Amino acid sequence: MSIGRGFFITGTDTGIGKTWSGCSLLIALRERGWRVIGMKPVASGCERTPDGLRNEDALRLQAVSSVWAPYEAINPYAFEPPIAPHIAAREAGVEIAFDRIRASAEVLGRQADYLIIEGVGGWRVPLGGDGDVGALAVVLGLPVVLVVGVRLGCINHAMLTAAAIAADGLPLAGWIANLIDPGTERLAENLQALCTGIAAPCLGILPFLDQFQPDRLATCLDLDGLC
Repeated sequence: MSIGRGFFITGTDTGIGKTWSGCSLLIALRERGWRVIGMKPVASGCERTPDGLRNEDALRLQAVSSVWAPYEAINPYAFEPPIAPHIAAREAGVEIAFDRIRASAEVLGRQADYLIIEGVGGWRVPLGGDGDVGALAVVLGLPVVLVVGVRLGCINHAMLTAAAIAADGLPLAGWIANLIDPGTERLAENLQALCTGIAAPCLGILPFLDQFQPDRLATCLDLDGLC
């Protein structure tokens, strides 16, 4: 069964703005009249609440979605320690099963026009016996959007990630430049190198913000040709 239309969000590293980018993409699609829903299949660093473990990134994706879904469908695998997910899963005695994630994604995809699925960490982060984040993306079969955290060293990280996505046989629909370091030198030259080196369109340049403002970031995206 098909998941439907959507995108898999990955990044050049952890902490480079996948959630902020994913939320801004959800809002931009929503403002075009599409029914949208976000998903964070695997999350570590969750907090204990009366309702169970909850992850801030997953809650943010849920909050900006125009279609409601229960938290457990949005974040099937939630772990408390803020550590690599395969280690957190092993310590919890849990096996991250890609078929379970795929089944949840199919249910969510049937409820919306676009499903935005956020990965964890980078493309080669291990998840357990079924493989790494890239292998999960292959199972889900959605086009990929790459978030590049713009800072010193990002060109190498971006090129390696784009090459890994291509090697896994998935289309790179586009990439987002997230200016996470306001002091980045030679910013224009770095952005030009990324535009030249990544064989996919730049969907937008997100400015450095010290507070979460997805509505503002959504205005920075250009989705013409993406949907």
